Amino acid sequence: MKKSAVMMVAILFFGWLTVWPAYGVEIAERISDREIVERLTRLEVGVKALEQGQRAILREMDKRFEAMDKRFEAMTETMNRRFEAMTATMDKRSEATVKNMDERFKGMDNRFETMDARFGQMIDIMVGIILAFAGIVAVTIIFALWDRRTMIRPFENKIKQVEEDIAHNRAKLGKFLEVLRSLARTNDKLAEALRSFSLM
Repeated sequence: MKKSAVMMVAILFFGWLTVWPAYGVEIAERISDREIVERLTRLEVGVKALEQGQRAILREMDKRFEAMDKRFEAMTETMNRRFEAMTATMDKRSEATVKNMDERFKGMDNRFETMDARFGQMIDIMVGIILAFAGIVAVTIIFALWDRRTMIRPFENKIKQVEEDIAHNRAKLGKFLEVLRSLARTNDKLAEALRSFSLM
């Protein structure tokens, strides 16, 4: 009802605007009440038709908006599904990469452990070689000292024996020199020989 009243006022206003410039030019014929009523009824029928058309347009627009809403809902559902699928694939890929990285790190840890074991073995081998070399050097030195002692001992024994013999025979030798000197007093050749050796 309000819409029809507004439409009537609008039509009358626009009609007056279209008729108003005519007042300046010529005077229109008088319209009877019957013609006014007919025209008003025609206007009312036109307004009702416009309202019905407007309602039909609004219904159609509502239908179109509902269809668009459904399409947007379908699009959002498909987008959500796609995003869920993408997130699922990304999660799977990230899990796979994490597992791969974990396996690689485990492999690296195993390699480092084997390298540590090898370094430990090499250090043990080097220590063994050094100890063996030190043992060989010590045994060589001990053997050299033992060999020297065993070689020198007979010489020492002989020297001791010679010294003992010299000490034992020194007295005899002194007596022998005295005898030679006494003989050299009478024998010139013997005296010369003793003098040549600084024994006289």
